[in-house]
Amino acid sequence: MRNIDKFYIGGRWVTPTGTATHDLINPANEEKTFDIPMASEGDVDAAVAAAKAAFPSWATTSKDERLALLRRLLDLYNAAYDEIAELMTLEMGTALGFSKESQAAMGTEHIDVAIKTLEKEELETLHGDTLIAKEPIGVCALITPWNWPMNQLVIKAAPALAAGCTMVAKPSEFSPLSAIRFAELVNEAGFPAGVYNHITGYGHDAGAALSRHPDVDMVSFTGSTRAGIAVAKAAADTVKRVAQELGGKSPNIILPDADVAAAVKQGVDACFINVGQACRSPTRMLVPFDRMEEAKAVAKEAAEAFSVGDPMTDVDLGPVVNEKQFNHIQDLIQAGIAEGATLVTGGPGRPEGLNRGFYIRPTVFGDVTNDMTIAREEIFGPVLAILGYEDEEQAIEIANDTVYGLAGYVQSADLEHARRVARRLRAGSIWLNGAAYDCGMPFGGYKQSGNGREQGPWGMHEFLEVKAISGWV
Repeated sequence: MRNIDKFYIGGRWVTPTGTATHDLINPANEEKTFDIPMASEGDVDAAVAAAKAAFPSWATTSKDERLALLRRLLDLYNAAYDEIAELMTLEMGTALGFSKESQAAMGTEHIDVAIKTLEKEELETLHGDTLIAKEPIGVCALITPWNWPMNQLVIKAAPALAAGCTMVAKPSEFSPLSAIRFAELVNEAGFPAGVYNHITGYGHDAGAALSRHPDVDMVSFTGSTRAGIAVAKAAADTVKRVAQELGGKSPNIILPDADVAAAVKQGVDACFINVGQACRSPTRMLVPFDRMEEAKAVAKEAAEAFSVGDPMTDVDLGPVVNEKQFNHIQDLIQAGIAEGATLVTGGPGRPEGLNRGFYIRPTVFGDVTNDMTIAREEIFGPVLAILGYEDEEQAIEIANDTVYGLAGYVQSADLEHARRVARRLRAGSIWLNGAAYDCGMPFGGYKQSGNGREQGPWGMHEFLEVKAISGWV
């Protein structure tokens, strides 16, 4: 990579106007790797101006032109696949095997889904004598987090490009390397100057400037609920569209007729994906009270099977992203102990033999009640809380008793039974009996988990305005 110290604005790699930088720390060993430039308000203005200037021409390109460029981008991305996976391991610590299997794969999937969506999408239809036209919304700010760097960037950028929008992408300062490489690929693919612009910066500076900018027509944001509220407030004065995918505290209801042993192991595995740094993680496991001891025993064995260590080696889990996140998880583990939950396995401190790096012991709590801190707050680490319930009604009540509503999980030997429970959960995405993730289906949340949807046609529609032209016929 040649452009770590630059921004991609108006089709060129340019030197930032300010001097502020962020120390990028390798979470595996706590050593500094790069100085990452932080955008000033002048850099934000320049990137938005480039996107605004490019919009009129790009918005009128044909579907075939956009498809050709997206297909070229997909080819380039796949050619750089292993490099992108390695960059994500370096910047945020995800185990290299998982980076290659899942993290980098999300970029391929989302570009492919955007291509297929655009191929099928009817951008103009007649309703009587009225033409209904779907048009690109304009200049979009794409503000993304560190936990799934390619997933969260490309899930926005690919449909925005397909829709005919121009954009300014601002990834997290903790995961800039893969985003820089993606910008290089966009440039190499031949997208017109100004269509895609890349800066790095802090959320309270560059993110806030993008959110309130009068020439930004839409903000697509993924991150914490706290930060999402700040983005919405900053955007309100200009009445721009704001699409948000925020936090989660997802329930996993294991019904009495389920195979408890299999369901618990599956639930532990799903909770610990990406070291627990996933907003849809099933972090609250609900089991019948009379199966609690069995669930704790199975969860203990499953959690202790996870290997933790240097993410460049053959391990299951690497470190969490940074010291702040490490300390936050440690505090919540201590809260679980202090509030009386049963520590089944794991606990505070680093795993044995690891003295440097932000490594967390895979942790399971049993006998948790839904008023405990570990059942209310998003931990964003490899920490599972097992809660008991008396009957199905109480399980559903507990599952819905949260400010979040991003995801939910139901396990049952009777699919129809699982379906009935799923319909009653207040969440945007529900998985039944370990169903696979599908990048073509809508993803987003209820309540404080956000608004709007990403992926497939629903994701592309977020970047489109609808115009009615009466008297067309």
